[in-house]
Amino acid sequence: MTQDISDNRPARRPAARAGRRGRQTRDTGSADRKVNYRQLRNPFPPMMLYSEDAITAIHEAALTTLEDLGMKILLPEARQQFRAGGAKVDDAAEMVWIGRDMVASALETAPQSIVCRAARPDRDVLLETDTLVFQPGAGAPHATDLERGRRPGTGRDFKELVRLTQHFDVLHMIPPLIEPQDVPMNLRHYFTMDAQLTMSDKLPFIFSRGTPQVLQSFEMLSAFRGLSDADFAAESHSYTIINTNSPRQIDKPMAQGLIDFARYGQVSIVTPFTLMGAMAPITVEAAMTLSHAEALAAITLTQLVNPGAPVCYGTFTSNVDMKSGSPAFGTPEHFRASLLAGQLARLIGLPWRCASGSAANINDVQAANETQFALWGCLMAGSNIVIHAAGWLEGGLTVSYEKLITDIEVLQMVAEMCHQQPPDGPDVSLDALSEVGPGGHFFSADHTMRRYQDAFYAPLVADWSNFGAWTDAGAKTASMRATEIWKTILATEPDLGHDPARIEAMRRFTTARSADGGAAPES
Repeated sequence: MTQDISDNRPARRPAARAGRRGRQTRDTGSADRKVNYRQLRNPFPPMMLYSEDAITAIHEAALTTLEDLGMKILLPEARQQFRAGGAKVDDAAEMVWIGRDMVASALETAPQSIVCRAARPDRDVLLETDTLVFQPGAGAPHATDLERGRRPGTGRDFKELVRLTQHFDVLHMIPPLIEPQDVPMNLRHYFTMDAQLTMSDKLPFIFSRGTPQVLQSFEMLSAFRGLSDADFAAESHSYTIINTNSPRQIDKPMAQGLIDFARYGQVSIVTPFTLMGAMAPITVEAAMTLSHAEALAAITLTQLVNPGAPVCYGTFTSNVDMKSGSPAFGTPEHFRASLLAGQLARLIGLPWRCASGSAANINDVQAANETQFALWGCLMAGSNIVIHAAGWLEGGLTVSYEKLITDIEVLQMVAEMCHQQPPDGPDVSLDALSEVGPGGHFFSADHTMRRYQDAFYAPLVADWSNFGAWTDAGAKTASMRATEIWKTILATEPDLGHDPARIEAMRRFTTARSADGGAAPES
């Protein structure tokens, strides 16, 4: 990988500011309350919906699927990797049969803990056991807000959503938010990398759309961060999402992405997207058997390419409306599939990603209920990464600015529950109990006022006070107030402390590459 963006790569610059809510230290009266939304731990014990025997049986069924039924692998290089590892391969049929011993060996070398390096140490992401990472809605072809309506995603939308993701500490990684469809595909990776690197200091996402685009994205990232080739390969500085083509198929771009990211030591999040009754069997257990088999096949490929390559187990399994064929999310089946996925992830011992989401068309009560129910499925399942946790509508067709804001409120409530008890024990406050006599009130008690004055219990995003008098012409809905919030955030562009020389060098690079025709995506 050639490093030709900049010859001057100074050391990583310190953060320009402490950050937004989630990094403050607050006076609680008796001790400082340190709030950190940037590194969360899931405080909930994982729910064990199925017995250990049942989980083992599903795992064994997935291994049998790979051994006896096989996977269709469209990329010749990937089939060669499997062949070299001992798999049975039929090139004419593009089929690979993967033995359970190969899978077991892959699970032995895949790391159980992954450190992902962001632009600054306090933005680094740790993926292991009980860590908890949130991402907003992603992969949508459309964006929507109350002022501009629903529209095909644009470069402007992508930049704005990057900035909104950057603003909130409870969102930890930049996902593929929306497709900027006004940017040509051969140039789109330049645009999305530029936006992520200049408008954020969080962990960036790179599309797996062929080796040329991936390597140019790696080149932009490593030079912008001042990393040598060896430094870049030694640790994970980016990630991609790999979706299998259910049932039992991995296409060329996804297989190539697994190879490229494994080869350069960057994170692949392997996520079969299986909808029960459509591209997966209609029962939860059978659908998850298929999803598990596909994930194991992709994970095995990464370890054949580079033993020890960082890879995450992922799942996104829900059901469809069998009358219309439309995806459904936030359903009991979605919740159950998440719990089952969590048990399978713990069985194989890898960090894993799950998904929230909603099939609602607008930011209404259906959207809130589905997203929250799906979110709790992820939390109870012990997911390390939760994607589509804020802003996702229409089963992935749209990211909503207003829904992103209203969902953030819920995520920050969850983040509050992630804090451990202070080391000196619970604040039982006998002084407050003695200060107020029977039948009194605590509004003006010293214990209350010392915390209230520091906005200890202030709303997390904005003032979501009562809707107001129903006859009041100025009363605003939650979505109307959310519009005001995202507009306020976007009205001021923060200084993230990025080196202007590196920004200029990166743009010279992309200008030159664009003049040469960019890089066409893999088909």
